[in-house]
Amino acid sequence: MRIAKLLEEKGAVVFTIGSTATLAEAVQILRDRRIGALVVSDDGRRIEGIVSERDIVRALAEDPVGLLDQQVASVMSSDVKTCGPHDDTDLLMAAMTKGRFRHMPVVDAGYLVGIVSIGDIVKARIEELERDRKELVDYINAR
Repeated sequence: MRIAKLLEEKGAVVFTIGSTATLAEAVQILRDRRIGALVVSDDGRRIEGIVSERDIVRALAEDPVGLLDQQVASVMSSDVKTCGPHDDTDLLMAAMTKGRFRHMPVVDAGYLVGIVSIGDIVKARIEELERDRKELVDYINAR
Protein backbone atom coordinates (compact mmCIF):
# COMPACT_ATOMS: atom_id res chain seq x y z
CA MET A 1 0.00 0.00 0.00
CA ARG A 2 1.18 3.50 -0.75
CA ILE A 3 1.35 6.25 1.88
CA ALA A 4 -1.10 8.37 -0.17
CA LYS A 5 -3.74 5.63 0.14
CA LEU A 6 -3.12 5.35 3.89
CA LEU A 7 -3.51 9.13 4.29
CA GLU A 8 -6.67 9.03 2.20
CA GLU A 9 -8.15 6.45 4.56
CA LYS A 10 -6.98 7.93 7.88
CA GLY A 11 -7.06 11.61 6.95
CA ALA A 12 -4.18 13.94 6.31
CA VAL A 13 -4.63 16.19 9.33
CA VAL A 14 -1.28 17.13 10.85
CA PHE A 15 -1.01 18.93 14.15
CA THR A 16 1.91 21.34 14.21
CA ILE A 17 3.43 23.64 16.77
CA GLY A 18 5.76 26.60 16.39
CA SER A 19 9.36 26.27 17.50
CA THR A 20 8.98 29.09 20.05
CA ALA A 21 5.89 27.56 21.72
CA THR A 22 6.43 26.23 25.22
CA LEU A 23 6.65 22.59 26.11
CA ALA A 24 3.59 23.14 28.31
CA GLU A 25 1.65 24.05 25.15
CA ALA A 26 3.02 20.99 23.36
CA VAL A 27 2.07 18.68 26.24
CA GLN A 28 -1.45 20.09 26.29
CA ILE A 29 -1.91 19.54 22.53
CA LEU A 30 -0.52 16.00 22.76
CA ARG A 31 -2.94 15.24 25.59
CA ASP A 32 -6.00 16.95 24.08
CA ARG A 33 -5.50 15.46 20.60
CA ARG A 34 -4.43 12.07 21.96
CA ILE A 35 -1.38 11.95 19.71
CA GLY A 36 2.26 11.06 20.30
CA ALA A 37 4.10 13.71 18.31
CA LEU A 38 3.83 17.18 16.85
CA VAL A 39 5.57 18.42 13.76
CA VAL A 40 7.45 21.60 14.59
CA SER A 41 6.70 24.12 11.88
CA ASP A 42 6.56 27.89 12.09
CA ASP A 43 4.49 28.21 8.91
CA GLY A 44 2.55 24.92 8.96
CA ARG A 45 4.17 23.74 5.72
CA ARG A 46 7.93 23.46 6.24
CA ILE A 47 9.37 21.13 8.86
CA GLU A 48 11.79 22.51 11.44
CA GLY A 49 11.64 19.42 13.63
CA ILE A 50 9.42 17.00 15.47
CA VAL A 51 8.69 16.76 19.18
CA SER A 52 7.44 13.50 20.59
CA GLU A 53 6.42 12.18 23.97
CA ARG A 54 9.81 10.48 24.10
CA ASP A 55 11.64 13.77 23.55
CA ILE A 56 9.73 15.39 26.40
CA VAL A 57 10.23 12.45 28.79
CA ARG A 58 13.96 12.38 27.97
CA ALA A 59 14.27 16.11 28.69
CA LEU A 60 12.23 15.74 31.87
CA ALA A 61 14.58 13.04 33.13
CA GLU A 62 17.64 15.21 32.44
CA ASP A 63 16.43 18.51 33.92
CA PRO A 64 12.87 18.67 35.24
CA VAL A 65 13.05 22.17 36.75
CA GLY A 66 11.35 24.69 34.50
CA LEU A 67 11.13 22.28 31.59
CA LEU A 68 7.54 23.12 30.68
CA ASP A 69 8.49 26.79 30.28
CA GLN A 70 11.20 25.99 27.72
CA GLN A 71 10.65 26.37 24.01
CA VAL A 72 9.80 23.34 21.90
CA ALA A 73 12.98 23.97 19.87
CA SER A 74 15.07 23.11 22.93
CA VAL A 75 13.99 19.44 22.94
CA MET A 76 12.73 18.73 19.41
CA SER A 77 14.48 16.33 17.07
CA SER A 78 15.75 18.41 14.17
CA ASP A 79 17.01 15.53 12.01
CA VAL A 80 13.56 14.49 10.85
CA LYS A 81 13.13 11.46 8.62
CA THR A 82 10.32 11.96 6.13
CA CYS A 83 8.56 9.95 3.47
CA GLY A 84 6.58 10.78 0.36
CA PRO A 85 3.02 9.95 -0.70
CA HIS A 86 4.25 7.35 -3.20
CA ASP A 87 6.39 5.44 -0.70
CA ASP A 88 5.41 1.89 0.20
CA THR A 89 4.05 1.23 3.69
CA ASP A 90 5.96 -2.05 4.06
CA LEU A 91 9.28 -0.31 3.40
CA LEU A 92 8.31 2.52 5.73
CA MET A 93 7.37 0.08 8.49
CA ALA A 94 10.79 -1.53 8.19
CA ALA A 95 12.57 1.84 8.26
CA MET A 96 10.61 3.02 11.31
CA THR A 97 11.26 -0.23 13.13
CA LYS A 98 14.97 -0.14 12.33
CA GLY A 99 15.27 3.56 13.27
CA ARG A 100 13.15 3.08 16.42
CA PHE A 101 10.84 6.02 15.78
CA ARG A 102 7.07 6.01 15.76
CA HIS A 103 6.08 9.03 13.66
CA MET A 104 7.09 10.14 10.20
CA PRO A 105 5.94 13.31 8.43
CA VAL A 106 4.84 12.95 4.82
CA VAL A 107 6.33 15.55 2.47
CA ASP A 108 5.41 16.29 -1.12
CA ALA A 109 7.37 18.83 -3.18
CA GLY A 110 9.09 20.00 0.00
CA TYR A 111 5.88 20.67 1.93
CA LEU A 112 4.22 18.85 4.81
CA VAL A 113 1.12 16.97 3.61
CA GLY A 114 0.53 14.44 6.39
CA ILE A 115 1.99 12.29 9.13
CA VAL A 116 1.90 8.56 9.72
CA SER A 117 2.55 6.60 12.86
CA ILE A 118 3.77 3.05 13.17
CA GLY A 119 0.29 2.30 14.53
CA ASP A 120 -1.32 3.64 11.33
CA ILE A 121 0.93 1.43 9.24
CA VAL A 122 0.38 -1.70 11.34
CA LYS A 123 -3.40 -1.12 11.28
CA ALA A 124 -3.37 -0.74 7.49
CA ARG A 125 -1.25 -3.89 7.12
CA ILE A 126 -3.60 -5.91 9.36
CA GLU A 127 -6.61 -4.71 7.33
CA GLU A 128 -4.82 -5.65 4.12
CA LEU A 129 -4.03 -9.14 5.44
CA GLU A 130 -7.62 -9.56 6.61
CA ARG A 131 -8.93 -8.64 3.13
CA ASP A 132 -6.52 -11.16 1.57
CA ARG A 133 -7.63 -13.86 4.02
CA LYS A 134 -11.31 -13.18 3.26
CA GLU A 135 -10.67 -13.36 -0.49
CA LEU A 136 -8.89 -16.71 -0.09
CA VAL A 137 -11.68 -18.10 2.08
CA ASP A 138 -14.29 -16.91 -0.43
CA TYR A 139 -12.29 -18.47 -3.26
CA ILE A 140 -11.94 -21.81 -1.47
CA ASN A 141 -15.62 -21.89 -0.49
CA ALA A 142 -16.73 -21.08 -4.04
CA ARG A 143 -15.18 -24.27 -5.44
